[in-house]
Amino acid sequence: MSIINKLPLIGIYGGTFDPIHYGHLRIAEELCDTIGLQKIFFVPSGLPRLRQTPAASREHRAAMVRLAIEGNPRFELDTREINRTGVTATVQTLREYQHETRIDAAFCFILGIDAFIKIDQWTEWLELFNLCHFIIVARPGFASLTETQQFSDDVQHEFLSRRTAKVSDLALQSSGFIYTAQTSMLDISASQIRTLLSAGKSIRYLLPEKVHDYIKSNRLYT
Repeated sequence: MSIINKLPLIGIYGGTFDPIHYGHLRIAEELCDTIGLQKIFFVPSGLPRLRQTPAASREHRAAMVRLAIEGNPRFELDTREINRTGVTATVQTLREYQHETRIDAAFCFILGIDAFIKIDQWTEWLELFNLCHFIIVARPGFASLTETQQFSDDVQHEFLSRRTAKVSDLALQSSGFIYTAQTSMLDISASQIRTLLSAGKSIRYLLPEKVHDYIKSNRLYT
């Protein structure tokens, strides 16, 4: 009987993190436990092409992520995108991970439903499926992927042909699957936090205390 070698699973969590909050952190923690991700790299974006320019600088956003994840051995900050000039492209980041990794591993890119339904607008989006698996997480206000009517035909085709309900599939090959994860859906958003701050209201208990103190001491979002 042949023995199937399973690949270690490495998470990549991209986003503006403007600012990072408990919604991001709880999702990452649960994915480590339920999927078996050995490590998650938090990758703050530099200049995203499909979103507004972040309100906080690259350096502030990276500093907030560092404060938020310190003490968790499964989380690590990766500053490659904020150090990159020009527009951020996920495909470039994933190619770099593939090139740099010295062991065979399966990279799992974590993103919300709201981002995935527009993935055909990303640079070289079909190539992404050759570089990673996708782990899709729910977002407040968005239906499940099986219910949404917001797919383009091309995205729907990729979703239907690549989806899997088995976590074990992710370790069998290095890329190509789409897995929809069940995680706690904390109704917290970075835009909500920025709005509260601009109105002079409290953001305590929406994000880690160290991040709260950093925002206050650097007068961010006010």
